[in-house]
Amino acid sequence: MSFDKAVELILRHEGGYVDDPHDPGGETHFGISKRAYPDLNIKELTRDDAKRIYKRDYWDAIRADEMPMPVAVAVFDMAVNAGVSTAGRLLQRLVGVTDDGVIGPVTLAAVRRTESDALAVRYAAERIAYYAALKGWNRYGRGWSRRVIETTLEGLK
Repeated sequence: MSFDKAVELILRHEGGYVDDPHDPGGETHFGISKRAYPDLNIKELTRDDAKRIYKRDYWDAIRADEMPMPVAVAVFDMAVNAGVSTAGRLLQRLVGVTDDGVIGPVTLAAVRRTESDALAVRYAAERIAYYAALKGWNRYGRGWSRRVIETTLEGLK
């Protein structure tokens, strides 16, 4: 799965403009939040703008092109939903390297030594556990779980 396919999957989950008072990210459009991008006019954000942000600040930041696709898609989705550092630390704990949140050569080497489908499934389980510990679980848990499952299954195709 390429970035183009992965970002379309993300955009299906993120939807359009939302200003949910219960969402700690605040105002969002295509999943891009005002909290993460305070200087951006979120309401006027275009789909292409969102894709550029996702490529630069998430896909490239986690070095997804250097990972097996099932893992890349899962880590990309987690980075979008919970932050690049959180996504990286979760991956690093699973592959047994120092969990500093920065995906570099050591993390990538450990990822490549691990069977990718099994790692993607274990990553999904860890994502669910991460979300279940959040105070928003009662409100958003079902959607987060569906997102994890759908993303994992798409990545495994």
